[in-house]
Amino acid sequence: MDRNIKKFEDNIGVHFKNIEFLRNALVHRSYLNEHKNFAVDHNERLEFLGDAVLELAVTSYLYRHYSQPEGVLTNWRSSLVNGDRLAELAEELGVYNFLYLSKGEAQDKNKKARQYILANAFEAIVGAIYLDQGFRVAEKFVKEKLIIQLGRIIQEKSYIDAKSRFQERAQEVLSVTPHYKVLSESGPDHNKKFVIGVFLEKDMVAKGEGYSKQEAQIDAAANALKKKKW
Repeated sequence: MDRNIKKFEDNIGVHFKNIEFLRNALVHRSYLNEHKNFAVDHNERLEFLGDAVLELAVTSYLYRHYSQPEGVLTNWRSSLVNGDRLAELAEELGVYNFLYLSKGEAQDKNKKARQYILANAFEAIVGAIYLDQGFRVAEKFVKEKLIIQLGRIIQEKSYIDAKSRFQERAQEVLSVTPHYKVLSESGPDHNKKFVIGVFLEKDMVAKGEGYSKQEAQIDAAANALKKKKW
């Protein structure tokens, strides 16, 4: 792992007054299990803060620049801040190479687990920027890295998630509303993994997995769309 934090500042285009805020954003809980005397805490509190800052920055931008109804703006916001998009952006910024991870987490090849860690780290980085330099700088970072994708999202209609699309098609083709059921839960509370099935009446069409019930439902719906060729 490349821990040259100054190099990472160049990656994200923000230079910190207190570099420890940024270092904190990059510490995964698992690292502290192996380095109990490490001077920096894990990033979950910063993630909590960054999530709120991120949502406010996106919501404020949408409110000021678009006159669409609340429901449309909510869908656009959800598409911007969903975990897959944040993880993808974190990958582009090279976040993974700078994370403090346990050996087990660093060697884990599970794509969903990696995406979950990356999305949380991105939120933590937003929180770190907010603490170090205030809302305006954090908002500028969110605009330049994330909100810039909004035009493509609107054009491609990718803000309509798989769960919504599957429900529309099921009602249109079969006059049935899909329902979802948790099939299994695993892992610790801070990193719980869900496996969820999507059903049409009594028949399970597909399964999905994720690190929240909503994420697993969307994954199940996406798999169901493929299976039904919808």
